Amino acid sequence: MIALEKIDQLLNFSSNNTNLDFQNFKIHDKKKVWVEAFGCSANIADAEIIKGILYSNGYDLTSSRRNSDINILVTCAVKDATEHKMISRIKKYSKEKPLVVAGCLPKTSKKLVESFSPDSSLLGPQSLDKTLDVVDASLSGKKVVALENTMATKVNLPRIRLNPVVSIIEISSGCLSECSFCQTKLAKGTLKSYRIGEVVRQMEADVVADCKEFWLTSTDNGCYGLDLKTDLVELLEKCSKVEGEFKIRVGMMNPMYIPKFLDRLISIYRNNEKIFKFLHIPVQSGSERILRKMKRGHTTKIFLDVVKEFRKKIPEMTIATDIITGFPSETESDFEQTLSLIEETQPDVVNSSRYSARPGTVASKYPKLDMNIIKDRSVRLHEAIKKTTLRRNRNWCGWKGKILIDELLDDDKIQGRNYAYRPVIIDSKGLKKLDSKRSLGDYLSVKVVEISNYSLLGELIF
Repeated sequence: MIALEKIDQLLNFSSNNTNLDFQNFKIHDKKKVWVEAFGCSANIADAEIIKGILYSNGYDLTSSRRNSDINILVTCAVKDATEHKMISRIKKYSKEKPLVVAGCLPKTSKKLVESFSPDSSLLGPQSLDKTLDVVDASLSGKKVVALENTMATKVNLPRIRLNPVVSIIEISSGCLSECSFCQTKLAKGTLKSYRIGEVVRQMEADVVADCKEFWLTSTDNGCYGLDLKTDLVELLEKCSKVEGEFKIRVGMMNPMYIPKFLDRLISIYRNNEKIFKFLHIPVQSGSERILRKMKRGHTTKIFLDVVKEFRKKIPEMTIATDIITGFPSETESDFEQTLSLIEETQPDVVNSSRYSARPGTVASKYPKLDMNIIKDRSVRLHEAIKKTTLRRNRNWCGWKGKILIDELLDDDKIQGRNYAYRPVIIDSKGLKKLDSKRSLGDYLSVKVVEISNYSLLGELIF
């Protein structure tokens, strides 16, 4: 979870924020709104849009839930543990003052949300254009349910960014997959790609607003443009031509679409310095049998071939993947095939999770594995991941180069990303003449002096 309240005072706008007519704002006696968001980068982007819409219509944004007149919770429904966390907050917040429950959970589990908070208003991920109406009504004591898909696009809207140097741009909503374990399709529907020109205009405005790191995100970047007779590579070509100094991080793409444009994708990664050498391709399992039960649409060979081609052409490429352990009917042999695939492909980042049945999905009807078996495999998986990531991180020890500072950490530490999107942590005390606030968005020269399982530790080169 990323707490949006940390940067409520950073009132940075994108796109048509620069053209807002403050004289036409509808003033709401400066009612104060507190927003909290959970989940993926698309959820964070939705929260930024919600805040932008409300601020541009006369609402104040507060960093304290106690000081607010109304609270908005942008929820995630990806797994059981997250859902339990959401329900706990919904029960707590709804007792305090008017609450709007937004995000995926009210869309996928409306009755569940209403059973714990019958008076809260509901706002779906494709209904953000109703934000102002929902909040106005909620403050008047009326419950509003806005879960229908009413938005044509989520680009070029007012927003207040979580991080002033990071622009999160949703390039599409929904997907074409039918994964048996996933609720996202239920929440966001089928694929609707946003036009390349709209995305480019958003980028151009955000460059003017001094953004340096662009996250192109969606439910599945791999299928982007199939409904517009274009593809991800064409989008990247146009986005990278936007004038300015910035880097693009390409978000998650499912493996099955990549072979159609693999050579072109590798080419643009190799030859374009504006694109982070970072690829997120979730495989989920190393067992063909389990992949079929998951209805993933790809094979382990497709994943393996993509990784091999990228590593052959760009050896230092950062490759991230996702693994679900304990999927219904997963045998010890299935699990060992997953461990073998990790060993063979050596991903730099592995996001692992234990299987949890999500209501409304096909897999929720499958017989579940014993929880002790799932826990045991999860421990073994994490041990394999630690060895792999440490091995890959060793390749960066002694590396020298520039990093883009994109996050201020606690304990006088700051984090930057190198050209392969590797996180490099340095001590901000060593900045001397550069105070830590000014360093956000700066490019600094560093040397990696130490490595851990999950990050690189660096020192400044003056």
